[in-house]
Amino acid sequence: MGAGTTVRWRRRVNRWRRGVLAALICGATVLPLSGAARPDIPAPEPAALAAPTADTLEEAYAANRANAAEASRMSSAHGDRHRAAADRSMADPARRLLAFDGRGAGLATEVFGDLAHADRVAVLVPGSDTSLDTYDRFRAAALALHRQLAAQAPEGDGTAVVAWLGYETPGTVSTTVVTTDRADRAAPKLRALVDTLRGVTAPGTRLALLCHSYGSVVCARAAGGLDVADIALVGSPGTGADTAADLRTGARIWAARGTDDWVEHVPHLSADLFGTTVGFGTDPVSPDFGARVFAAGDGGHSDYFDTGSVSLTNLARIVLGETTEVTHD
Repeated sequence: MGAGTTVRWRRRVNRWRRGVLAALICGATVLPLSGAARPDIPAPEPAALAAPTADTLEEAYAANRANAAEASRMSSAHGDRHRAAADRSMADPARRLLAFDGRGAGLATEVFGDLAHADRVAVLVPGSDTSLDTYDRFRAAALALHRQLAAQAPEGDGTAVVAWLGYETPGTVSTTVVTTDRADRAAPKLRALVDTLRGVTAPGTRLALLCHSYGSVVCARAAGGLDVADIALVGSPGTGADTAADLRTGARIWAARGTDDWVEHVPHLSADLFGTTVGFGTDPVSPDFGARVFAAGDGGHSDYFDTGSVSLTNLARIVLGETTEVTHD
């Protein structure tokens, strides 16, 4: 290939690259933004609590349930029956809420299992369009994982799952979903959650982050020095890092994508447009990224935690530390 041909080829690639990223921006801007027209929903300030310990967990759960109950009353008075029902469900005496904030799109951290006595803990980090209004589907994933862990764990090992809706997720159709801005703001909150879990759980408890879609960007931004054993990225559009080594973590980095996941067709590019970095770079399941790629079966973008799926079985093995049993593509 001559020098002139090389230059022309590079120009064509750069034009294509800019065109794709511009299309992402235009599409996200022109199409209706997810939830943009939703009015503010009144709710009380989150419960003011000291950092929980194993001995005060139940008090924290009760305080956050009480906050959810008050949020339900305020939503109902505001005429938002859907949110009132969602908040009321959160206030059920059986729920274990480590945190709750009913304002706006809403935030919640829910625990499944006996956190204080768990030997293995998985933290689920959701992707776009997850809020209190859509929380049930996220909760279903956490419940499925908790059941799978209980079924696969060695006898006598306690397990727990933490469903962390602890950041304002971007809308699938929005400009925020193609930048790291929301993830950059969420990362300190995820680090704080891990610190909280270390203060509640016994020494030596194994923690793993399971990060779906845009949640993988959040995990990547928080990863540096994080005290977790494993970070699994599923359905990831990229992390904003070129390689797994760039995450600067001692955790093992895993990645998987179902064969029917549309995110495969997202361009794995990154460029500076209008002062903002758009796109997330290297595909996490590519050899160039350097993650431990595991099998996820033939599921789609929302199927990684489906009961009986290859992906759920492998994710449970990762959480349990049974890494030699994880199946690979």
